[in-house]
Amino acid sequence: MKLNSIEEIENSNTDKENTEEIIISKIRQLIVAKHLEPGDRLPAERNLAEKFGVSRNQLRQAIQKLEFYGLVKKYPQSGTRIANIGVTALNGMMSDILELQKPDFTSLVETRIIIETNAVRLAATRRTDDQIDQIQKAHDAYSEKAVKGLEAVEEDLMFHLKLAEASNNSVINSLMLVITPEIISHFVSNKVCNKEDNYLLIKEHQAILDAIIEKDADKAVASLDNHFKELHKYCNR
Repeated sequence: MKLNSIEEIENSNTDKENTEEIIISKIRQLIVAKHLEPGDRLPAERNLAEKFGVSRNQLRQAIQKLEFYGLVKKYPQSGTRIANIGVTALNGMMSDILELQKPDFTSLVETRIIIETNAVRLAATRRTDDQIDQIQKAHDAYSEKAVKGLEAVEEDLMFHLKLAEASNNSVINSLMLVITPEIISHFVSNKVCNKEDNYLLIKEHQAILDAIIEKDADKAVASLDNHFKELHKYCNR
């Protein structure tokens, strides 16, 4: 692996491109040119950021995206390595990632409904006592702020993420981490949820939690479906 080869990558006119896409594109070029090969460890974060002319934070975000799609993997005490799946596959998959369009809000909502419905169903049968405690704490934290009419976006987010964790399905959990924050932020910025709804939302959260405690999967899904009334409105427009 040749670090100085990064400097040989030509700088194209990228003023209109997203920095994350630029970084992924440059990593792809290194792989195609065989300066980086499947299984190779990526250069040190500081060095790679300097060579690409980006901040370390921007580099991290791009690498996290590649990690999400399984194209790189972080190893404890061994750094981040390129997936060992062959240059042709890596090139094709990275090209696909660069061509992905930002999903519209309705698509995000539909996906969340599908994912979280299955997460709640699994949680009702797989949850541990410790996970019930974590969901309860998240619910209490949300309720404490909501009854006072305070913004509780982070607490609401945490409640739903804890539900996903209780599914004990790592893929579902990862997908929820990706899509839920953007959905909740959209609802807040567009004032979809009013403070007057806080008491109702607390009851809806409690109904979901109660069903999971009772290990009643059908009841948990029905309670979630009721909680998702506003989300369903977006999908049915």
